[in-house]
Amino acid sequence: MWWKALSVLLIIYAVVAGMLVPLKPGIIYLTPETAKTGKGPLRFQFHGYNSYYTKAESKAIRVWLQYDETQAILGQELTILNDTTLEASFYTPSMLPRESPSVMLNAIIDHPSDGVSLLPSAVELRADTAMFTTPVLDGGIDTMAFMDAVTGEYVFSRLSAKDWRQNPVENLHIVKDISFPYRNVIYESIRNTYYHVPMWFALMFMFLASVVYSVKYLRSQDGDDDRKAVAFTEAGLLFGIMGLVTGMLWAHYAWGAAWSNDIKQLMTAVALLIYLAYFILRASFDEPEKGARLAAVYNIFAFASLIPLLYIVPRMFASLHPGATGSPAFGSQDLDNTMRMVFYPSIIGFTLLGVWIAQLRYRYLKLRDKVLGIY
Repeated sequence: MWWKALSVLLIIYAVVAGMLVPLKPGIIYLTPETAKTGKGPLRFQFHGYNSYYTKAESKAIRVWLQYDETQAILGQELTILNDTTLEASFYTPSMLPRESPSVMLNAIIDHPSDGVSLLPSAVELRADTAMFTTPVLDGGIDTMAFMDAVTGEYVFSRLSAKDWRQNPVENLHIVKDISFPYRNVIYESIRNTYYHVPMWFALMFMFLASVVYSVKYLRSQDGDDDRKAVAFTEAGLLFGIMGLVTGMLWAHYAWGAAWSNDIKQLMTAVALLIYLAYFILRASFDEPEKGARLAAVYNIFAFASLIPLLYIVPRMFASLHPGATGSPAFGSQDLDNTMRMVFYPSIIGFTLLGVWIAQLRYRYLKLRDKVLGIY
């Protein structure tokens, strides 16, 4: 049938596109990772990923250490060391952008051909002086008095609001091409999104079909409905196991351990054990019809448990998984338009493959029961 060929084509497309489309350039880290205010110039080294800094002149590249949308420090005296490394000097104001011992600053690189690269919380900037009391006027320019924490001498500096707002992040080069977003920590493993997550979608569709056929069996007592319920449950369990394995591989790369007792990992394991019990319950009766009826009732409650186990309980606890709080839907930080071009076809492909597997299992069960003389 046409949908079988479509499932194969979509999965091949997801594998090929998911593996071959490159990631956008990004920033891996900065050195040093901490600095103090009023010390300048501070020389920072930016280490990029999948970047080509040498394709542009140094004067065409701009770098910032950004606090928020309106407050940032522009890098000076930029030097390109190689395609993935550049240096820039920053003259930090004497005051932080807000009253606190330190602030975290984002690193931003604007490149004419690479586009914009961002590393959140790349540098910790610490206050090196203590604010004295009130601002004073010196030659008509607003200044603020500081006491040096080491020498005890007073230092006069312009108000921080002016220093931080002199060079806002603007006029960026937005490059639109076919590439996946760069995300720190996960890097190339972001490609697993096209396989790990669609398997859980397929699991939900398989289990939903299974519970529908279980309800139909309780109403009709038709053996075909029971066999279809079993076939879809087996297909759903297969996708659950594959989803768990791909998730453990991803966790080993991103979190450093395949199993870290994350709440979603634990709830997923519980859900799969519940469905394993479905088959144990069926096999524990000598009378197939009686086992089928009780298993059908059990299947309804098993499916009802999936929602709290996979979507409610994990959101009540801290989790290493992204999107643990807030809206469970994918947002702009999880999927961009390029990723959606692969992600949604992958869901359709794996779901159709699951239906195909369930159909083959149903045919096998029907032939087996015919040979054994079971309803």
